[in-house]
Amino acid sequence: MLLKLLALCLFTFLIYVPIGEARIRHYKWEVKYEYKSPDCYKKLVLTINGKSPGPTILAQEGDTVIVEVTNKLLLENLAIHWHGIRQIGTPWNDGTEGVTQCPVVPGDTFKYEFKVDRAGTYLYHAHYGMQRESGLYGSIRVSVPDNFTEPFAYDYDRSIILSDWYHKSTYEQATGLSSIPFVWVGEPQSLLIQGKGKFNCSSASLTADTCNTSNPECSPYAIIVIPGKTYRLRVASLTALSALSFQIEGHNMTVVEADGHYVEPFVVKNLFIYSGETYSVLIKADQDPSRNYWMTTNVVSRPPNTTQGLGFLNYYPNHPRRSPPTAPPTGPFWNDTAPRLAQSLAIKAHHDFIVTPPTTSDRAIVFLNTQNRINGYVHWSVNNVSFTLSHTPYLIALKKKLHHVFSQTPPPEGYDFVNYDIYNVSKNPNATTSNAIYRLGFNTTVDIILQNANTMTVSNSETHPWHLHGHDFWVLGYGEGKFDKKKDPKNYNLVNPIMKNTVPLHPYGWTALRFKADNPGAWLFHCHIESHFYLGMGVVFEEGIDKVGKLPSSIMGCGETKGFGKP
Repeated sequence: MLLKLLALCLFTFLIYVPIGEARIRHYKWEVKYEYKSPDCYKKLVLTINGKSPGPTILAQEGDTVIVEVTNKLLLENLAIHWHGIRQIGTPWNDGTEGVTQCPVVPGDTFKYEFKVDRAGTYLYHAHYGMQRESGLYGSIRVSVPDNFTEPFAYDYDRSIILSDWYHKSTYEQATGLSSIPFVWVGEPQSLLIQGKGKFNCSSASLTADTCNTSNPECSPYAIIVIPGKTYRLRVASLTALSALSFQIEGHNMTVVEADGHYVEPFVVKNLFIYSGETYSVLIKADQDPSRNYWMTTNVVSRPPNTTQGLGFLNYYPNHPRRSPPTAPPTGPFWNDTAPRLAQSLAIKAHHDFIVTPPTTSDRAIVFLNTQNRINGYVHWSVNNVSFTLSHTPYLIALKKKLHHVFSQTPPPEGYDFVNYDIYNVSKNPNATTSNAIYRLGFNTTVDIILQNANTMTVSNSETHPWHLHGHDFWVLGYGEGKFDKKKDPKNYNLVNPIMKNTVPLHPYGWTALRFKADNPGAWLFHCHIESHFYLGMGVVFEEGIDKVGKLPSSIMGCGETKGFGKP
């Protein structure tokens, strides 16, 4: 056992190899299932070197990160996406199964190697099937170059990942989603703060060996703070379904960074955060130091059938498991959209770090978000087209000119703007599935307008967090109701828009984005809710494929790439 522990320590050991001023940060990971009780309920959890969340990747801007991942899952494939890392020059290392690589099969080791070109707060997580929600995720923290001063000061730096947690396996969930009759995944059983939550074991007839609230694995996560000091909390969400609010009892939070970009600072009592987003907030440990304080997270935008996630802000030298003497703050009302939209509108680029967007775009694509029934099966769709991945990864198919492996019929770039009623259930009889992709002119400027609508449930429109691989985009604006392509662009923020890689689409509203198609490759753009993407809510963009370098043979071996790269 001692030798095994030493080996795991070596696997997570960070190797520094100088390359001029930059370094190589080298990690070795083993991914496998282990029985754990993150919310006191015992179930199989995907772990990295025995832990979930996995190790935090620490690097400095300009460094090269190498992660050697060995798939020890026995019966399951694997891929890991480096969320927010643009993979400039290394599109094959994006870690998106079906788009940029074939999956890593059981027993194989895959080497991801990429440069972290910008300081900030990022993530990594599984990108095969619905594996992410089984616990395979972690933080990437990229520090600024030497002699660079950030536009805010703090004493200590901490990371928190918020997530939701299901007791059913992803196989059970996927089977229900793919069945007639349709079986929805339901609301999660728990909310986790840095991998720890508390399920009410007495709410079901469970034995102590299945659910035990005294298990130290599910003791509340505590951040130790020294009175008087200022802390940078890097707060991220990797929920499978839930939009969240995060709050710290008695402490305001100053938002200073979003998805790796500095924000014109603003103060919040609670932070709304959507799956795939990252924020940095500053807090001052300036309250009564004789006690601890609650950190809580709760579901918004959906009926709250999941209990709060609880943690402690632990004022040193109080015991980290000493409960605060007060009741946990409840957070905002779940169905109050106005403050969520207000926070989205408040996020602007810091005045010293504005990257001005192009004043016009070369192309505008509108994506109507719809829920459909196709041949009796429930799907999520874009412009009534539900996306299905090709069996041959797009990056390889495009580079090798295997055009027959996916449809060459261009997908729609809009919908019936005049007649479509976004406020009522639409039958959408023209809904279909397709594995076609969007071809973008290299170095062109592209606008994406995300348009929300009613689902197949009366008076229901859901929040969708959309994530773009390989790019950051300017967030030009949000609005309520139906986007007006003549009037609304006149109100775009072209002065100080924030750049992000993940953005919410609010119920019955629209969100406008702009990005440069300047990163050669094939890139996924999708709803970051696991079940929604599984059911087809995504697209793929191709740009500058002729400029992509030689593809490594390690990404091949599935579909029509079997035997590629072999002598």
